[in-house]
Amino acid sequence: MSITKKIRFEVFKRDGFACQYCGKHPPETTLEVDHIQPKSKKGTDDINNLITSCFDCNRGKTNIELKRIPNTLTDNKEILEERESQYLEYHKILAKIDKRINKELNQVSDTYSKYFPKLELSDSFKKSSVKKFIEKLNVFEVIDSMDIACSKFIGSKGQYLNGIWMKDSDLAIKYFCGICWNKIKNNE
Repeated sequence: MSITKKIRFEVFKRDGFACQYCGKHPPETTLEVDHIQPKSKKGTDDINNLITSCFDCNRGKTNIELKRIPNTLTDNKEILEERESQYLEYHKILAKIDKRINKELNQVSDTYSKYFPKLELSDSFKKSSVKKFIEKLNVFEVIDSMDIACSKFIGSKGQYLNGIWMKDSDLAIKYFCGICWNKIKNNE
């Protein structure tokens, strides 16, 4: 079995794209993948039996078995484990933030639906405008703005605005956006 390009790249990445014997790295040298236990001595192509080596070091070693794994591999293992742990924790935090944001967006949408029960805010409106308003103000001010806007137009039969007929629910959204932008301007 031959070592695939994907495995070769993973070994290089794990070893920081540096020869684990002499420390050289591209473009100073060409990297190769070396077997810690040579294939001629029953070594496998398993990634744990592979190490990054420069052309010169690999050719000089030939099929001599490594009796001692370079410290950099052990260090890299610890670094990779820490990096993986941080990566997982980071994504847990992102998921928690995303969950909070979605909850807040739904709270604003629920406020709108309280006044206009057969309607709800579109996902695109929530994810663009409402999300921006929450980021610049806070969810409580945005909910309050929605309450003010909806209560102003609830029960109206709509009206012409710039020659276009607008329903009460559309007028409420337009007014809501105006309230939020005014609050943002006043905060700056």
